[in-house]
Amino acid sequence: MTKPFSLAGLIDGGWRDCAFEPFRPGIEMCTLVEGSPTVALLKYAPGGHAPLHRHTGLETVIVLEGSQRDEHGLYEKGAVVFNPAQSQHSVTSDDGCIVLIQWHSPIEFL
Repeated sequence: MTKPFSLAGLIDGGWRDCAFEPFRPGIEMCTLVEGSPTVALLKYAPGGHAPLHRHTGLETVIVLEGSQRDEHGLYEKGAVVFNPAQSQHSVTSDDGCIVLIQWHSPIEFL
């Protein structure tokens, strides 16, 4: 990508116009920027779950709608979460959620 681009109204539901594809059972992904870092939207269905994994680089998550939780807390709409390199967790969304996520390197499932 060499040109800047923007997504109008993303925080107010503009993500609904994005094309999501299956990522993991109960989670869909819309990739916005590929590379390092990668930027994407993740849509968790109610009960969607990402199993235990380790971050090999910084991951930044902004909860746009709904909530998700991990071993460290509950993150509701507007929360910004920083998962540093070598941290690990699993993620669940009881009622479903949409998050904007940026990661610098792939995760390792444990």
